Amino acid sequence: MYTGNRLTRSLLLLIGLIGAWSPFDAAAQNTIGPEAYSALEYRYIGPPGNRTIAVAGIPGDPLTYYVGAASGGIWKTIDGGIHWDPIFDDQPVSSIGALAVAPSNPDIIYAGTGESFLRSHISLGWGAFKSIDAGESWQRIGLESTGRIGRIVVHPTNPDVVVVAALGHTFGPQQDRGIYRTTDGGSTWERVLFVDENTGGIDVVMDPNDPNILFAAMWQIEMRTWGRTSGGPGSSIWRSRDGGATWSRLEGGGLPTRPFGKVGLAMSAANSSRVYALIETGDGLEWNGEPTDVGVLWRSDDGGDNWALINNDKFRLLTRPAYYTRMGVAPDDPDETYHLTIFLSSSSDGGETLDTRPPAASPGFDNHDIWIDPTNGDRIAIAND
Repeated sequence: MYTGNRLTRSLLLLIGLIGAWSPFDAAAQNTIGPEAYSALEYRYIGPPGNRTIAVAGIPGDPLTYYVGAASGGIWKTIDGGIHWDPIFDDQPVSSIGALAVAPSNPDIIYAGTGESFLRSHISLGWGAFKSIDAGESWQRIGLESTGRIGRIVVHPTNPDVVVVAALGHTFGPQQDRGIYRTTDGGSTWERVLFVDENTGGIDVVMDPNDPNILFAAMWQIEMRTWGRTSGGPGSSIWRSRDGGATWSRLEGGGLPTRPFGKVGLAMSAANSSRVYALIETGDGLEWNGEPTDVGVLWRSDDGGDNWALINNDKFRLLTRPAYYTRMGVAPDDPDETYHLTIFLSSSSDGGETLDTRPPAASPGFDNHDIWIDPTNGDRIAIAND
């Protein structure tokens, strides 16, 4: 995970103060160009010892971040990543799949347990947890049988309204899958979207400009000791226009017409009519004797009614779909996208062309989750292996 360095900022401030006393003229003090920063590299700042797969920050606060580990609890920094403290070790579960800080109250944090970036050996969770004191203490708030929680979104002005994507344990048919919503801070939950016992919720995004509009991704997935079956008629994209109370399935309009697998969603406050969807297709190969669609990144520019295939580059967009399939969009530029796989790729034209960062210019490898400050698109935190 990458964050700013408070020591570096302090040194820059000190240099600025010294410069104010310099006898040289102003022109001489401003000769450093962008090329001078080319020697800067990412540095490792922890936390050590586990794969991190969830990350959340506080808008406008460059020093505080929370990171969830695949089987190592929740970690917190209050100095921009210089030091980290474990804040979840006294809880009866250690696998964290999703984190969300309430936009209207940074003391309220929601955590979803269970590892949702699947591979052969993964950890189960035990429901959702909540803190009302910035992570000092936690309370389990239900959903104990959901197995894995892949995403949590919180209403921008009411921290009691929360929507959760619950995947299930994935080892066989299960009723406790789907999209859940609470309007009382987790005291009670309602399952507002259920496809079938083989399909669970893997992603959900809330329109940054209208919390009544949400998009959810459902994933049909079954894991066995000898492998996994990803995809089927249950995998789908849904839209709600009433805050998650009711949902409609999005079909046609340019979306894949044949069964697909895992889906990752993203939106930007700069243009929330635009919706991105990373979709695991079969690359045209036969699946269960039937043909499959080709493509990876789809985009809608009219709120989900119509979609266009934007990019087919599976290596840089998905690589291992079950283990990745997540992206982010800058809050101030809907064309600026970030794609998380083995390496980090970005786009400045809405996903049409990709720029893959070399290892030395990337925050890490096996990238899983991204958080971008909604008030500052230049401040990004990434959780990875």
